[in-house]
Amino acid sequence: MEQQQKFYPVGIQTFSEIIGKNYLYIDKTGYVYRMTHSASKYMFLSRPRRFGKSLLASTLHSYFEGRKELFKGLVIEKLETEWMSYPVFHFDMSLAKHVDRERLESMLNIQLYRYEEIYGRLDGEVMLNDRLTGLIQRAYQQTGKQVVVLIDEYDAPLLDVMHEDKNLPILRNVMRNFYSPLKACDPYLRYVFLTGITKFSQLSIFSELNNIKNISMDEPYAAICGITEEEIKEQMSYDLGLLAEKMQITRDEVLAKLKENYDGYHFTWPSPDIYNPFSLFNAFNDGKFNSYWFGSGTPTYLIEMLNKFGVLPSEIGGIEAVAAEFDAPTERMTNITPLLYQSGYITIKGYDSVFDIYTLDIPNKEVRIGLMRNLIPSYITNDTLTTTTMVVDLARALSRGDMDAALRLLQKFLSTIPYCDNTDYEGHYQQVFFIIFNLLGYYVDVEVRTPRGRVDMVMRSWTTLYVVELKLDKSADAAMQQIDLKNYPERFALCGLPVVKVGINFDTKRHTLADWKIEPVK
Repeated sequence: MEQQQKFYPVGIQTFSEIIGKNYLYIDKTGYVYRMTHSASKYMFLSRPRRFGKSLLASTLHSYFEGRKELFKGLVIEKLETEWMSYPVFHFDMSLAKHVDRERLESMLNIQLYRYEEIYGRLDGEVMLNDRLTGLIQRAYQQTGKQVVVLIDEYDAPLLDVMHEDKNLPILRNVMRNFYSPLKACDPYLRYVFLTGITKFSQLSIFSELNNIKNISMDEPYAAICGITEEEIKEQMSYDLGLLAEKMQITRDEVLAKLKENYDGYHFTWPSPDIYNPFSLFNAFNDGKFNSYWFGSGTPTYLIEMLNKFGVLPSEIGGIEAVAAEFDAPTERMTNITPLLYQSGYITIKGYDSVFDIYTLDIPNKEVRIGLMRNLIPSYITNDTLTTTTMVVDLARALSRGDMDAALRLLQKFLSTIPYCDNTDYEGHYQQVFFIIFNLLGYYVDVEVRTPRGRVDMVMRSWTTLYVVELKLDKSADAAMQQIDLKNYPERFALCGLPVVKVGINFDTKRHTLADWKIEPVK
């Protein structure tokens, strides 16, 4: 029988709609069974935005309503024997982004009213917490079944005001009040599941619900959200073939490009490689490897926080930290690591079990390029189009093997961009080069080897491997000597490509390249 292509669920987060309308569904129902048959009836899961948290909450909703017909052919069909139906209260807090107190209370009021139409409301129930308490108790009394409470993106109303001294306490009190029945109603509750990006410790959910199980870094749930390579090969094999055909490359080449752009997330260690599902489905849908996830949310706040904490572009990745330093509440953070990790801009890349310390870095090319593009206005120029065009021209020159032309382009570009007073320090120019060469990595392979101090690069085009050393206010000869001193050419002798040494000297007074030397390794 010929396999039929399914639609890709781009932006669709309702389980029943995905199943009912023949959208592709990556089967996560085995995790649903494990979650709902464990010792904990209160659970919390943190994942970055657009990673499938809402779909997971929706899947739980359908499961607890006992809608067995939706799970036909899925893993849970063989595991579940009872298929009981429970009253489900499902609150979507993502509707309350960018709100003040009045709009937040109005949104919560509307969501409560929806269930009060079914289970009623007493005259004395005025406060939000009293209304939720009454709803849970009446649903239990009227159905004889314990209640399921699903709260998706529980922290959404607070993320925008996380570091606003005025608004955060006000909105936090509203949410604390709303969530307080979860502890008081314990006898009436079958299961409570919260999703979010960060842990707001002062909401008191995590202190008062002392039996809440945070599964965010639990190894059995490592791949609960996102898509693994195994799932792509097993559940998207047909789609891989279609994409390869559309792009006129092999299946292996498609997999390699998908991996390079959208893979590389780990939320515990050890963990399978996790692909970003939003970017993956968009790439399959469009037949292109674009920057989907990064483009779907404006990281203005992130750029502001990088400035607030004085984090340079080259310092975003390559961090070592214990779990308590990055899987931590962000409302009182003293460095940017928890925000970068929980937002998905850095992820776990390794673990030293002896010292219980994790290595964190940027997950993949999509995130790296997206970050660098958004840093252009802060470090180079507000004219991001000119910068992007210059990088493309640079890549074209390199693809022809003309490094001299590439550097002349770079020299001209840097001499024409407006000079800012706050850039009169050596480190700024190292960051400018860091950003430009990382952007170049969109077109050629680039490895910027030292995150601190001198920018020291290795680039590989189709035909040549370039070893690049940058000096400030010295000479191209000094840069070349540094390459020889570090014995780079010998280190890359086995790469199978001709190696070319490039020594660059930057003039910080004229704000552009002063001179350079290019020497092939014989």
